[in-house]
Amino acid sequence: MTRQTSRTRLPAQARREGREESRPPELGPGDVDVSLTVDGTARTVRVEPRVSLLDALRERMGVTGPKKGCDQGACGACTVMVDGRRVLGCLTLAVTCEGREVTTVEGLADGDRLHPVQEAFIANDAFQCGYCTPGQVVSAVALLEEGHTGDDAEIAEWMSGNICRCAAYPNIRAAIRQVRDTHEGRAADTVGTVGAAGAAETAGPGAASDAAAAHAGGFAAAPGPDSVGPADQADPARHQGGPSDRPGPSGADGSDRPRPEGGR
Repeated sequence: MTRQTSRTRLPAQARREGREESRPPELGPGDVDVSLTVDGTARTVRVEPRVSLLDALRERMGVTGPKKGCDQGACGACTVMVDGRRVLGCLTLAVTCEGREVTTVEGLADGDRLHPVQEAFIANDAFQCGYCTPGQVVSAVALLEEGHTGDDAEIAEWMSGNICRCAAYPNIRAAIRQVRDTHEGRAADTVGTVGAAGAAETAGPGAASDAAAAHAGGFAAAPGPDSVGPADQADPARHQGGPSDRPGPSGADGSDRPRPEGGR
Protein backbone atom coordinates (compact mmCIF):
# COMPACT_ATOMS: atom_id res chain seq x y z
CA MET A 1 0.00 0.00 0.00
CA THR A 2 1.43 3.30 -1.07
CA ARG A 3 1.19 6.12 1.36
CA GLN A 4 0.66 9.57 -0.15
CA THR A 5 2.05 12.56 1.65
CA SER A 6 1.65 16.23 0.78
CA ARG A 7 4.84 18.20 0.40
CA THR A 8 4.88 21.48 2.24
CA ARG A 9 6.01 24.43 0.15
CA LEU A 10 8.68 26.59 1.64
CA PRO A 11 7.87 30.33 2.01
CA ALA A 12 10.53 31.32 -0.52
CA GLN A 13 9.14 28.87 -3.04
CA ALA A 14 5.60 30.18 -2.53
CA ARG A 15 6.77 33.75 -3.03
CA ARG A 16 8.67 32.79 -6.17
CA GLU A 17 5.66 31.02 -7.65
CA GLY A 18 3.46 33.98 -6.79
CA ARG A 19 5.80 36.33 -8.62
CA GLU A 20 5.84 34.07 -11.63
CA GLU A 21 2.04 34.03 -11.77
CA SER A 22 1.78 37.84 -11.54
CA ARG A 23 4.71 38.57 -13.85
CA PRO A 24 3.64 40.55 -16.95
CA PRO A 25 4.24 38.94 -20.33
CA GLU A 26 7.71 39.42 -21.72
CA LEU A 27 8.16 41.95 -24.51
CA GLY A 28 10.11 41.34 -27.66
CA PRO A 29 12.20 40.46 -29.39
CA GLY A 30 10.01 42.03 -32.07
CA ASP A 31 8.41 45.48 -32.12
CA VAL A 32 5.84 46.28 -29.44
CA ASP A 33 3.26 49.02 -29.03
CA VAL A 34 3.91 51.46 -26.19
CA SER A 35 1.14 53.80 -25.10
CA LEU A 36 2.12 56.86 -23.09
CA THR A 37 1.26 60.50 -22.64
CA VAL A 38 3.74 63.00 -24.06
CA ASP A 39 3.31 66.65 -23.11
CA GLY A 40 -0.37 66.12 -22.39
CA THR A 41 -1.14 64.18 -25.58
CA ALA A 42 -1.85 60.44 -25.62
CA ARG A 43 0.56 58.74 -28.00
CA THR A 44 1.19 55.18 -29.14
CA VAL A 45 4.51 54.26 -30.69
CA ARG A 46 5.74 50.94 -32.04
CA VAL A 47 9.34 50.28 -31.10
CA GLU A 48 11.76 47.51 -30.34
CA PRO A 49 12.18 46.87 -26.60
CA ARG A 50 15.76 48.13 -26.78
CA VAL A 51 14.82 51.61 -28.06
CA SER A 52 15.49 54.42 -25.59
CA LEU A 53 12.87 56.96 -24.61
CA LEU A 54 15.02 59.66 -26.20
CA ASP A 55 15.11 57.91 -29.58
CA ALA A 56 11.40 57.13 -29.38
CA LEU A 57 10.62 60.79 -28.75
CA ARG A 58 12.95 62.23 -31.37
CA GLU A 59 12.94 59.61 -34.12
CA ARG A 60 9.47 58.06 -33.82
CA MET A 61 7.27 60.87 -32.44
CA GLY A 62 8.98 63.99 -33.75
CA VAL A 63 9.48 65.51 -30.29
CA THR A 64 12.93 67.01 -30.83
CA GLY A 65 13.11 69.24 -27.76
CA PRO A 66 15.20 66.74 -25.76
CA LYS A 67 18.70 66.68 -27.24
CA LYS A 68 21.09 63.80 -27.77
CA GLY A 69 24.48 64.80 -26.41
CA CYS A 70 26.66 62.02 -25.05
CA ASP A 71 24.05 59.23 -25.32
CA GLN A 72 25.68 57.78 -22.19
CA GLY A 73 23.82 59.55 -19.39
CA ALA A 74 26.68 61.92 -18.65
CA CYS A 75 25.58 65.32 -20.00
CA GLY A 76 21.89 65.72 -19.12
CA ALA A 77 20.86 67.27 -22.46
CA CYS A 78 18.17 64.59 -22.81
CA THR A 79 16.54 65.24 -19.41
CA VAL A 80 12.76 64.78 -19.36
CA MET A 81 10.25 64.13 -16.59
CA VAL A 82 8.38 60.85 -16.25
CA ASP A 83 5.43 61.14 -13.87
CA GLY A 84 7.02 64.32 -12.51
CA ARG A 85 10.43 62.76 -11.85
CA ARG A 86 13.39 63.82 -13.95
CA VAL A 87 15.13 61.05 -15.83
CA LEU A 88 17.74 60.73 -18.55
CA GLY A 89 15.99 59.92 -21.79
CA CYS A 90 19.01 58.17 -23.29
CA LEU A 91 19.19 55.67 -20.41
CA THR A 92 15.45 55.06 -20.08
CA LEU A 93 13.82 52.38 -22.21
CA ALA A 94 10.66 53.50 -23.95
CA VAL A 95 8.84 50.30 -22.98
CA THR A 96 9.26 51.15 -19.29
CA CYS A 97 7.17 54.27 -19.83
CA GLU A 98 4.03 52.33 -20.77
CA GLY A 99 1.05 54.18 -19.28
CA ARG A 100 3.21 56.96 -17.88
CA GLU A 101 3.22 60.71 -18.43
CA VAL A 102 6.31 62.15 -20.09
CA THR A 103 6.99 65.89 -19.99
CA THR A 104 9.60 67.48 -22.22
CA VAL A 105 10.66 71.09 -22.60
CA GLU A 106 8.03 71.38 -25.33
CA GLY A 107 5.24 70.74 -22.84
CA LEU A 108 6.17 73.32 -20.20
CA ALA A 109 4.63 76.40 -21.80
CA ASP A 110 0.92 77.18 -21.52
CA GLY A 111 0.10 78.01 -25.09
CA ASP A 112 2.05 81.16 -25.98
CA ARG A 113 2.86 81.81 -22.32
CA LEU A 114 6.25 80.47 -21.31
CA HIS A 115 6.86 78.60 -18.09
CA PRO A 116 8.35 80.86 -15.36
CA VAL A 117 11.63 78.93 -15.59
CA GLN A 118 11.79 79.51 -19.34
CA GLU A 119 11.14 83.23 -18.81
CA ALA A 120 13.82 83.36 -16.12
CA PHE A 121 16.37 81.67 -18.39
CA ILE A 122 15.73 84.33 -21.03
CA ALA A 123 15.82 87.19 -18.52
CA ASN A 124 19.11 86.00 -17.06
CA ASP A 125 20.71 84.99 -20.36
CA ALA A 126 21.23 81.52 -18.90
CA PHE A 127 22.50 79.97 -22.12
CA GLN A 128 24.83 80.59 -25.04
CA CYS A 129 24.74 77.92 -27.75
CA GLY A 130 21.46 76.58 -26.34
CA TYR A 131 22.09 72.89 -26.99
CA CYS A 132 21.93 71.91 -23.33
CA THR A 133 19.14 74.38 -22.51
CA PRO A 134 16.14 72.01 -22.93
CA GLY A 135 17.62 69.60 -20.39
CA GLN A 136 18.69 72.42 -18.09
CA VAL A 137 15.19 73.94 -18.12
CA VAL A 138 13.41 70.63 -17.44
CA SER A 139 15.88 69.79 -14.69
CA ALA A 140 15.42 73.24 -13.14
CA VAL A 141 11.63 72.83 -13.15
CA ALA A 142 11.94 69.50 -11.34
CA LEU A 143 14.55 70.95 -8.98
CA LEU A 144 12.17 73.72 -7.89
CA GLU A 145 9.37 71.22 -7.34
CA GLU A 146 11.71 69.05 -5.27
CA GLY A 147 12.68 72.04 -3.13
CA HIS A 148 16.46 71.71 -3.49
CA THR A 149 17.01 75.46 -3.77
CA GLY A 150 18.19 76.49 -0.31
CA ASP A 151 21.38 78.17 -1.53
CA ASP A 152 23.71 78.25 -4.51
CA ALA A 153 25.67 75.23 -3.28
CA GLU A 154 22.51 73.13 -3.08
CA ILE A 155 21.32 74.31 -6.49
CA ALA A 156 24.71 73.49 -8.03
CA GLU A 157 24.70 70.04 -6.41
CA TRP A 158 21.22 69.08 -7.60
CA MET A 159 21.85 70.49 -11.09
CA SER A 160 25.20 68.71 -11.34
CA GLY A 161 23.89 66.14 -13.80
CA ASN A 162 23.36 68.83 -16.44
CA ILE A 163 26.53 70.01 -18.15
CA CYS A 164 26.79 73.39 -19.90
CA ARG A 165 29.92 73.43 -22.03
CA CYS A 166 29.48 77.20 -22.45
CA ALA A 167 29.82 77.53 -18.64
CA ALA A 168 26.64 79.55 -18.08
CA TYR A 169 26.27 78.10 -14.59
CA PRO A 170 26.11 81.43 -12.66
CA ASN A 171 23.30 82.63 -14.93
CA ILE A 172 21.47 79.32 -14.66
CA ARG A 173 21.57 79.55 -10.88
CA ALA A 174 20.42 83.18 -11.07
CA ALA A 175 17.42 82.07 -13.14
CA ILE A 176 16.55 79.38 -10.62
CA ARG A 177 16.91 81.84 -7.73
CA GLN A 178 14.61 84.27 -9.51
CA VAL A 179 11.82 81.71 -9.80
CA ARG A 180 12.43 80.51 -6.25
CA ASP A 181 12.28 84.00 -4.78
CA THR A 182 9.25 85.01 -6.81
CA HIS A 183 7.44 81.87 -5.73
CA GLU A 184 8.31 82.43 -2.09
CA GLY A 185 7.25 86.08 -2.24
CA ARG A 186 10.72 87.50 -1.74
CA ALA A 187 12.04 90.60 -3.46
CA ALA A 188 12.50 89.63 -7.10
CA ASP A 189 15.83 91.42 -7.25
CA THR A 190 17.84 88.31 -8.02
CA VAL A 191 17.90 88.81 -11.78
CA GLY A 192 21.44 89.32 -13.05
CA THR A 193 22.45 92.48 -14.84
CA VAL A 194 22.51 90.55 -18.08
CA GLY A 195 18.79 89.97 -17.70
CA ALA A 196 18.12 93.53 -16.55
CA ALA A 197 20.01 94.94 -19.49
CA GLY A 198 18.12 92.70 -21.88
CA ALA A 199 14.80 93.88 -20.49
CA ALA A 200 15.97 97.48 -20.66
CA GLU A 201 17.00 97.10 -24.29
CA THR A 202 13.54 95.77 -25.08
CA ALA A 203 11.96 98.70 -23.26
CA GLY A 204 13.92 101.19 -25.34
CA PRO A 205 16.75 103.75 -24.98
CA GLY A 206 17.19 105.27 -21.58
CA ALA A 207 15.70 102.32 -19.74
CA ALA A 208 19.04 100.54 -19.41
CA SER A 209 20.45 103.05 -16.94
CA ASP A 210 17.27 102.96 -14.85
CA ALA A 211 17.28 99.16 -14.76
CA ALA A 212 20.98 99.04 -13.89
CA ALA A 213 20.49 101.57 -11.10
CA ALA A 214 17.58 99.61 -9.68
CA HIS A 215 19.58 96.39 -9.57
CA ALA A 216 22.75 98.05 -8.35
CA GLY A 217 21.07 98.65 -5.01
CA GLY A 218 20.52 94.93 -4.63
CA PHE A 219 24.03 93.77 -5.54
CA ALA A 220 26.49 96.56 -4.73
CA ALA A 221 26.18 96.37 -0.96
CA ALA A 222 27.04 92.67 -0.64
CA PRO A 223 27.78 91.05 -3.98
CA GLY A 224 27.27 87.32 -3.97
CA PRO A 225 29.36 84.71 -5.77
CA ASP A 226 26.96 84.70 -8.73
CA SER A 227 26.42 88.44 -9.02
CA VAL A 228 26.79 89.71 -12.56
CA GLY A 229 27.14 93.33 -13.56
CA PRO A 230 26.32 95.81 -10.79
CA ALA A 231 28.26 93.84 -8.20
CA ASP A 232 31.31 93.94 -10.45
CA GLN A 233 30.77 97.55 -11.45
CA ALA A 234 30.58 98.57 -7.81
CA ASP A 235 34.29 97.82 -7.47
CA PRO A 236 36.07 98.82 -10.72
CA ALA A 237 39.39 97.69 -9.26
CA ARG A 238 38.27 94.11 -9.74
CA HIS A 239 38.56 94.63 -13.49
CA GLN A 240 41.57 96.94 -13.51
CA GLY A 241 44.07 94.75 -11.71
CA GLY A 242 46.47 92.24 -13.12
CA PRO A 243 45.51 88.86 -14.49
CA SER A 244 45.40 87.40 -11.00
CA ASP A 245 42.77 89.98 -9.99
CA ARG A 246 40.43 89.33 -12.85
CA PRO A 247 37.65 86.82 -12.21
CA GLY A 248 38.34 83.54 -14.00
CA PRO A 249 35.88 81.68 -16.18
CA SER A 250 32.94 80.00 -14.50
CA GLY A 251 33.90 76.63 -13.13
CA ALA A 252 37.64 77.25 -13.42
CA ASP A 253 38.13 76.25 -9.78
CA GLY A 254 35.91 73.20 -10.16
CA SER A 255 33.29 74.46 -7.69
CA ASP A 256 30.66 75.17 -10.32
CA ARG A 257 31.48 72.42 -12.77
CA PRO A 258 28.73 69.74 -12.70
CA ARG A 259 29.77 66.22 -12.02
CA PRO A 260 28.41 63.87 -14.67
CA GLU A 261 26.11 61.23 -13.33
CA GLY A 262 24.24 58.38 -14.90
CA GLY A 263 20.89 59.11 -13.27
CA ARG A 264 19.16 60.82 -10.36
